[in-house]
Amino acid sequence: MVFGKKAAGANPRFQSFDLLSTLIAVVNRDGSVLFANAGLEDALGTSRRTLEGSQFGACFHEPQVLRTALDGASSNDFATLRYEAFLRRVNHELMPVQVTLAHGDKKGELIIEMSPLEQQVRQDREERLIDQAQANKELIRNLAHEIKNPLGGIRGAAQLLQMEVESRDLIEYTQVIIHEADRLQTLVDRLLAPHRRPHVVGDVNIHEVCERVRSVILAEFPRDLHIERDFDVSIPEFRGDREQLIQATLNIAHNAAQALAERRAAGDAQITFKTRVARQVIFNKQWYRLALELHVIDNGPGVPDTIKDRIFYPLVSGREGGTGLGLTLAQTFVQQHHGVIECDSVPGRTDFKILIPLP
Repeated sequence: MVFGKKAAGANPRFQSFDLLSTLIAVVNRDGSVLFANAGLEDALGTSRRTLEGSQFGACFHEPQVLRTALDGASSNDFATLRYEAFLRRVNHELMPVQVTLAHGDKKGELIIEMSPLEQQVRQDREERLIDQAQANKELIRNLAHEIKNPLGGIRGAAQLLQMEVESRDLIEYTQVIIHEADRLQTLVDRLLAPHRRPHVVGDVNIHEVCERVRSVILAEFPRDLHIERDFDVSIPEFRGDREQLIQATLNIAHNAAQALAERRAAGDAQITFKTRVARQVIFNKQWYRLALELHVIDNGPGVPDTIKDRIFYPLVSGREGGTGLGLTLAQTFVQQHHGVIECDSVPGRTDFKILIPLP
């Protein structure tokens, strides 16, 4: 989300509202506008000079709802009121917003804060991902340790038993036990890997990361897969763990390449690496002046609806035979850089977006 620029002539008392991503209007109790922040100007397509002094109710699809809220404020029926409404925008469709109405510092002034519902949903989803990632981390650690201890005993007992038995058939059974114990040990090691490995910080060029991932993917899928580059070369280097970011991007790109099996057979499979600089953004409940946007986009069938809300959960996979760890590890590595991964998927286009703060 991008903030609007500060307009000249704004009331100095309210200029700090221009730093907020939400839409802000300060009104009198009669609904006349005292101030509109830059975000509201951009959203409505109307200058603050035009808005100031006008009736703010006219900016809503149902003005009477705001009028009722203002009347309630005048009679001190509430301290803060929230409701949903639709904003009118010049030459645009109505914008659904969550409206929060609160008393200002001066008597007779009211602050109206409007969050686009899409933005509110995104913030709620980010909060759930943060909580989910922390819960996953604790679950994985505890589960891995609980599995690892008896696993060693099972494998050791099978080895001792194999030395005692003479029947070839029985030896095959003990070998199955040992093989499966080793397979589970490998899985446990992968679960614990991101929590064991030290965070090695250095200068990272995101395009070098993309090129490394591209070469690995093309080595595994050398035919019928085209990887497009759409880079913003102005993106600066930043401090981070290069190997972790390579692994995170590789996990996403590898999933994409595997999901493109039908497209590869048809000869039109494509993955796009796109980088951009996002300005004035909020994620993980923090505001950042600049952030890296790295998109990994494919033209595959999309993420199945049955797992869309759970794709970052451990052991959840949309592919038969998949471990369901790739995206979990990718999210862990990105979160260690104070970033987040978002997914937007429909049939024919899946976009995984990595957001990481820039200096």
